[in-house]
Amino acid sequence: MVKTVHVFPHTHWDREWYFTTSRSKVYLLKDLMHVIDNLQHNTGYDRFILDGQASLIEDYLKWRPQDKNVIKQLVADKKLIIGPWYTQTDQFVISGESIVRNLQYGMDVCNKLGTYMNVGYVPDSFGQESSMPQIYKGFGIPDTMFWRGVSEENVDHTEFVWKGEDGSKVNVYQIPSGYYIGGVIDETQLDKIMHQEPFASIVKRSTTSHIAFPNGFDQAPARKDLPELIKKLNNANKDFHFEVSSIQEYIDAVKSEKPELEEVSGEFTNGKNMRIHKSIYSSRSDLKKLNTKIQYYLVNILEPVLTMGEHYGVDYPREAVNDIWKLMFENAAHDSIGSCVSDTTNEDVYMRYKQVRDISTNLVEVTLREIATQIKKNKKYEISLSVFNTLPVDRTEITKVSFYAPSQDFEIVDENGQLVDFSIESCEDQTEYIAGQTIQLNPGEKIYKPEKIYKVVASVFAKNVPAMGYKQLYINENEKKNEVIKAVNDRVLENDNFKIAIQDNGSLTITDKASGKVYENQAVLEENGDDGDSFNYSPAKKDLVVYSTDQTNTISVTKSDLVSLAKVDYDFSVPENLDDRAEKNCNAKMPVSVEIRLEKDSPIIKFNVKIDNREPLDHRLCIDFATGISSKVSYADQQFGTIKRPVYREKEMKSWAANKENWNEKPISIETCQSFVALSNNENTVSVFPKGVREYEIIGKDYSTIRLTLFRTYGMMGKVDLLYRPGRASGEKVIATPNAELQSKLNFELGLSITNKNFDNSNVAFKATDYDTPEQYYEYADFLNGRLIFNMDSVDRTLDENGSILHTSGNLILSTLKKADHRSGYIARFYNGYGDKAIDDQIVFNKKPNRVELVDLKEDTIKELPIADNTVKLNDITHAKIKTIYFEY
Repeated sequence: MVKTVHVFPHTHWDREWYFTTSRSKVYLLKDLMHVIDNLQHNTGYDRFILDGQASLIEDYLKWRPQDKNVIKQLVADKKLIIGPWYTQTDQFVISGESIVRNLQYGMDVCNKLGTYMNVGYVPDSFGQESSMPQIYKGFGIPDTMFWRGVSEENVDHTEFVWKGEDGSKVNVYQIPSGYYIGGVIDETQLDKIMHQEPFASIVKRSTTSHIAFPNGFDQAPARKDLPELIKKLNNANKDFHFEVSSIQEYIDAVKSEKPELEEVSGEFTNGKNMRIHKSIYSSRSDLKKLNTKIQYYLVNILEPVLTMGEHYGVDYPREAVNDIWKLMFENAAHDSIGSCVSDTTNEDVYMRYKQVRDISTNLVEVTLREIATQIKKNKKYEISLSVFNTLPVDRTEITKVSFYAPSQDFEIVDENGQLVDFSIESCEDQTEYIAGQTIQLNPGEKIYKPEKIYKVVASVFAKNVPAMGYKQLYINENEKKNEVIKAVNDRVLENDNFKIAIQDNGSLTITDKASGKVYENQAVLEENGDDGDSFNYSPAKKDLVVYSTDQTNTISVTKSDLVSLAKVDYDFSVPENLDDRAEKNCNAKMPVSVEIRLEKDSPIIKFNVKIDNREPLDHRLCIDFATGISSKVSYADQQFGTIKRPVYREKEMKSWAANKENWNEKPISIETCQSFVALSNNENTVSVFPKGVREYEIIGKDYSTIRLTLFRTYGMMGKVDLLYRPGRASGEKVIATPNAELQSKLNFELGLSITNKNFDNSNVAFKATDYDTPEQYYEYADFLNGRLIFNMDSVDRTLDENGSILHTSGNLILSTLKKADHRSGYIARFYNGYGDKAIDDQIVFNKKPNRVELVDLKEDTIKELPIADNTVKLNDITHAKIKTIYFEY
């Protein structure tokens, strides 16, 4: 039987890598012009796949808008095949919302030009995340084609069914040997190609008579003589018929034979036949920290604040938000987010993060201001302090806030005049500076100007702040003596949940008061060598591990009724470089401070680790939590929902040990998460919430210690013969990356939660979301209106002193609340964050919507939902399931 070989011309075009985006765009301009010329005039050359990412066509048209109509015709003729992505993203490091928006934005760009390829095509992403089947199905995409993450150890054939974490299924058409195999062929042996590797194995593993033959390479131009090459291939091969095709045509041809496909579940991170770069999660830890904080700021703070703003009459800046996400998509491209790029390129990545951070924080500031200045103010008080809650449940918690006060002695009260507890951490006289910033458009108008102005940093305990809403507080000068956090002589921090004793060696002994269980050796720092590169962590061939418990330290503690703070300062000595490490020579200073914060009633112990990393090179610093919970699996959140991962990949490690030469990467158990990692049994759960690098490994003889990576450093883009990745360099081995040594002062935040319950009863996902979503405070007074925050006209104060737009029961995790993309209403997206159980929830609207719909990820209607008493029920939401709701007024 003659087999059909589907030759699909394409390019895999990295927008940036060892080169910058600017250089890439210049060459894209040239090469895409040639592609268009081929598609128009080269007979037989009638397909070209533009790497599945619409950003390339957008980049091109920005500089050659005169080609827009030509491109629209080529797209309509199915010759130029674009989308569905905006950029070829990495699936593990970025958030679920980033993936969803990337597809939404990419499809929008393509739809303006005609249509998009309805295939989840990800030729080079470093593994496949197990939320993807549900995401693809949510966009109406039934099929995916990828390379990395699956080998014959997982599945016998290259076509199979992939079942995601929530149970959604899509068809997979793997290109098991890479997207470039048809672009680098020996043309002196055209008659042997399909009988030699890798094609011999591809033919053997195919379920049908149709074979995928990708013809292209990295940043590769169109091959003009492809029609002639196909003629030569057909003349030389009697058992195979070669034809120019496309990915969709190949998939349709496979489906026409109705093969019985195997089913494979979960995430795909098998690195036997290709590199997965699992520890890329900690490359350029400074940029990974920025990505973590900004992603959560966008969906947990910015979009809910803007949605609240529109409810209270403030315009929703849709195009500004689109620009923000577009910058994030550019950084989400798999090399960019992986940080496996040159220092120059990482400078561009940082600049995009800076732009996003600056624009988003200022959008939040001005929106909070426009809401706060509309809230009715008790005439007894001149200074308002409005608290905003962007979670869909009421909150009572402590927040560290910076604001201005008219005295060193003052009080904070709520709308009923009830005192609000707070503890001052610092108070600085800034009278001269702040008073000089005030601008009065009418200088003759009498406004409140205090004689003294102090900048205060305080922990404020606001109670019952309404869900997705606000609460008005006031600052008032008072003769009472404020509570100030004071130094104490003891080494114990305590609240209703925990008792924390700081040991002489700096480690913590934590008692969980609910169970009485004692957890020793907590928050131990572990430093070791990193002989890896920008793609992979790899331990030094002659390593030395240095622990904080062996370092001299000083311990200080300060307390108030609301907050207890401890600081452990270590005089860390570590090897300066890998040569010194091999000789066990600790000749470099690396001062480290571990700050521990315990707030009244809080279920989370907060840490901030500060490191002076200006001396050492090529190393890694982790923090260890000994849970005492021996486990075969860890719990962590993926893009939408919780996943259980083996703490040790026994089958893969056995295969690797027996056939090391046949593996591209050692199957290590270094993993990533979105906002938490936990170990749990029927009696206890210990969870860690990283706000920086989100990389962990479960270690110890009984696999009971959570090791969280804080940072790692390296000096080369690519290196050869690593312990964890033998053989060639993944990146360019001649490109040094001195900036990746991170020789500066660093700090990383994280949280710790301990309960005497199993995972599903510990509300881990909700605690992580709460930790990542601090309440927002906005202070306003006449004397602050000026250069400090820009001058604005006064407005009528008509809003109630408490407000809320909606609330839920808090069972589902809110992924985002935002303006709908193409309709007048709003989108609320939720998911089940529990480990196993199905749950119910409800949305209660403060104002009854005219319409509520269940929609897909394209925001198209699935069905209308009934509204009763301003309430919409969401019933029986199963494990890791997404529910997207549209509502309008």
